Amino acid sequence: MDERSRRLEHALGSSTEMLDLVLGGRPSDPQALSAQTVWDFNHHFTPGLVAYRKSVTEAGDYAALEWSGQGSIIRDVLGREWIDCLGGYGIYNLGIRNDEVLAAVRAQLDRNPMPSQELLDPVKGMLCRLLAQIAPGDLPNAFICNSGTEAIEGAMKIARVATGKQGFVCAEAAFHGKTLGSLSLMGKAAFRGAVEPLLGPVYRLPFGDAEAYERTLASRGTDIAAVVLEPIQGEAGAVVPPEDFLPRVRAACDTNDVLLVADEVQTGLGRTGRLWAVEHWGVEPDILCVAKSLGGGVMPVGAIMGRAHIWHALEPNPFLHTSTFGGNPLACAAAIAAIHVILRDRLWETAAKKGERFLDGLAALHERYPDILVGARGRGLLLGMMFPDDTTGYRVAAELFRRGVLVAGTQISATTVRIEPALTIGDDLIDEVLSRLDASLEAVAQPDP
Repeated sequence: MDERSRRLEHALGSSTEMLDLVLGGRPSDPQALSAQTVWDFNHHFTPGLVAYRKSVTEAGDYAALEWSGQGSIIRDVLGREWIDCLGGYGIYNLGIRNDEVLAAVRAQLDRNPMPSQELLDPVKGMLCRLLAQIAPGDLPNAFICNSGTEAIEGAMKIARVATGKQGFVCAEAAFHGKTLGSLSLMGKAAFRGAVEPLLGPVYRLPFGDAEAYERTLASRGTDIAAVVLEPIQGEAGAVVPPEDFLPRVRAACDTNDVLLVADEVQTGLGRTGRLWAVEHWGVEPDILCVAKSLGGGVMPVGAIMGRAHIWHALEPNPFLHTSTFGGNPLACAAAIAAIHVILRDRLWETAAKKGERFLDGLAALHERYPDILVGARGRGLLLGMMFPDDTTGYRVAAELFRRGVLVAGTQISATTVRIEPALTIGDDLIDEVLSRLDASLEAVAQPDP
């Protein structure tokens, strides 16, 4: 047997063991699986990631392996539990393993999991119609993709085609994804620098400074295809803009023939206390991007929604933007079920009430530990706890991890730790999180021995 044949034979043995684990129950030797997983990540994923797990690493348990979950509880391979206040960075609006979403996906799996690409798929058509019905304004057309960054990529492409212009305006501290096009709008230079030059021209303006946007659009509008904004900045630390910001940007876009793209990848579908975050200010975008929770925490799926006259620019060549897996039946079934649950249970109203409960509790803890928890902000259940420096934030997150609460920092604001649980999280769990946070803050407040 030659070397290539031996390697393939070894791979077959590995895949057999892996499938036995996937199809079976909890592993007989969790410690061995833990060691193997660390080795796999260090040798076959991205070296350095395991040691850079931030709060988990600081808690001394960087090799914790998630294994199962339900609702707002995550369990590792050893059976330990955490209250999930991270929400997969926003995918778990409905919690982990929502029964109705799982049922829709299982039914579609039994019928037809992937498209032929040639026949029309009714499930994709139904999802596009449903998105048009729930859109914040007249956005009758949609393109279904696989993720948030793909949605932003598509929106940028469509904006250029529809306007014939190349430039974009975005906000400082913005986060729109990490593929090359969406990365061009990234607010954090450390993420851009290694791969520049990116798309341009791009104008970065302070989030919330309406006058800066009005001035830039007035002087550069003939070069700008679109302004791309998160209505509430997520990775910047749940930053809510001034009340007049989005309405003034909308007006400036109209005056200067520039499209307004709302990035609702993280804020959409009830997360901020409205079905769409733009509804806090009564603003209707020209294009809206959504993903993360659209798949109900079960399937990856995103969507670009837009005005009819914008989509007309694609009619001469409808194959200008396509995707093999985008809009596959499994993902669309999950999205339809997720939207159904959100609408039926009016989960944006639930998020608003539970967000107030969290903020009231955080305000009380700020009074007790003002030098550690310096404040909290956000809307609905997209909240940020603010600390005086990133070290303090990581210490608090690590203490929460030790006490069975999962949180994480934000990718742009190192001093902010997110609270982003399921919209369905129980009040009893909210109170328990606040109690464990109290204990965590007290531990951090203790002087070093």
